[in-house]
Amino acid sequence: MPLLNIDGVTQAFAGLDVFRNASARMEPGARVGLVGPNGVGKTSLLRIIARMDTPAAGKVHLTQGTRIGYLHQEAMQALGDEIDTLMEAMQRVFEPVKAMEARLRQLEHEMVHDPAALDEYGDVLERYEAAGGYDYPNRIEQTLTGLGFIADDYAKPLAHLSGGQKTRALLARLLLEAPDLLILDEPTNHLDIEAVRWLEGTLRNWGGTLLIVSHDRYFLDVVANTIWELGRDSIETYRGNYSAYLKQRTERREFASKVFDQEKERLAQELDYIRRNIARASTNGMAVGRLRRLSRDLVAIQQMGMVAYLKSPSWSETGIGSVRPMTVAEAENALKGLQNPVRQAAPLNLNLRVSGRSSETALRTNRLNIGHEGKLLFMTEDIVLLAGERAALIGGNGAGKTTFLRTLRGEISPLDGQFKLGHGVKIGYFAQAHNTLHMENSVLDELLRHKPMNPGEARSLLARYLFRADDVYKPVSVLSGGERARLALAILALDGANLLLMDEPTNHLDIPAQEALQDVLETFEGTLLLVTHDRYLVDRLATQIWTLDDGLLSIYQGSYREYLTAGSVVAPQPER
Repeated sequence: MPLLNIDGVTQAFAGLDVFRNASARMEPGARVGLVGPNGVGKTSLLRIIARMDTPAAGKVHLTQGTRIGYLHQEAMQALGDEIDTLMEAMQRVFEPVKAMEARLRQLEHEMVHDPAALDEYGDVLERYEAAGGYDYPNRIEQTLTGLGFIADDYAKPLAHLSGGQKTRALLARLLLEAPDLLILDEPTNHLDIEAVRWLEGTLRNWGGTLLIVSHDRYFLDVVANTIWELGRDSIETYRGNYSAYLKQRTERREFASKVFDQEKERLAQELDYIRRNIARASTNGMAVGRLRRLSRDLVAIQQMGMVAYLKSPSWSETGIGSVRPMTVAEAENALKGLQNPVRQAAPLNLNLRVSGRSSETALRTNRLNIGHEGKLLFMTEDIVLLAGERAALIGGNGAGKTTFLRTLRGEISPLDGQFKLGHGVKIGYFAQAHNTLHMENSVLDELLRHKPMNPGEARSLLARYLFRADDVYKPVSVLSGGERARLALAILALDGANLLLMDEPTNHLDIPAQEALQDVLETFEGTLLLVTHDRYLVDRLATQIWTLDDGLLSIYQGSYREYLTAGSVVAPQPER
């Protein structure tokens, strides 16, 4: 029996559907990753499942007695009014256990005078052990430590914690509560890499059921054993982790595209027969009958999609009801309006071309020390980065990764040592904060500031980055983080650089946009230096791993998986 059943759920705001007809089921013990483009309604679906919102249509059924824990993106507000300290908040999870503990102490005294108390003592002790009474203090400490808290944090009032700390505190409490269904909306936000790895290990061995929304594809690779892809009209279910989902999705889309083309050709032949025979008295009856069936087919495909309609065992199960027969002209227009849904799916059309080749060595350093305003941040092993190689620089926040990129651009001088760019190297830079953008400009003007061109040509280029119609006149200052990232990528494409310095390029991008960026970087013919927390991107691209730790930049020659293996960290494998 499924723990969760979603049946035809639709959610709408202000009369507009966010998504519709979403159906899926979740078995006990499943670890489901929910993916889909920004704005498709992933958080809305989570809130419906968590019984915080009511769907506009459809039903969600949970097994009776299911306990739900929900980490939402506004988690930092959830603890704002609590007066407990961090440790007190964690201990409250175990108040029933502490009550049993107190009763055991009481019964120990009573047994001295009342042997009958021994029976109750045995019963309470059994329940105490089953509830983890002996190890809950260790569980609290392990969970808080795993999520990046230190002992000095334990006595801090929750109200005094930062927003990120409050999110981690709520996550810790949910993990200790161990609900039957744990719903996590972007759980890796506010976690450093060590905390993310700890959470991955915890959730991979989770005894309950998980439903997770995350832009961290590597996290989904490690944790999930099922992927739900939420679209405007359905939920598609895929078995396995994120990598397995990508492979299956490609296969399904290729099949759906083939089926669509074949069926549309059949419908075109049917329409051709009708057009040629409807005016003849001898064949009019047959042509009218075929037009009636064609009308039903076209309406059903418009409402359900080609593949879903063809899977329907009978017309009654489509739920459409009676259909008015079309005229021949209406059928022609309806057939022309059918578009292959797979061919509409590409979210971005990126293209990073190299305008010229560099010398064999793109970057070389000698005893380089990186710092800012006289303060040493780190020293580097001597670097030799060959043309065409892809290096990923990873390390904790504040370690100096962005300062290193700014040094290579000549914005900051090294404290000591030297670096040398190869002959013909042309640098392109993608800034994490997008602080190279002029906020007062429109999107169109900002692009033209970097490269003068015909406005029509500029608008065509921006359309490839999803800036269409009046979007190009928006001031940069009002753009979202994802929109600024897309504009920065459009400008980067104009440079023709052969050495790309990219600082957190996937921040603020939804998963389809991350995939598009990954695809273009995989085919980039120049040299790449990547600063990112996106381990999936590093895993797919990097040929060298540069790590920043304890004031030293160290170089590992090899892929990310080889680097993890060398450090005895298990890399994710597709689950089937």
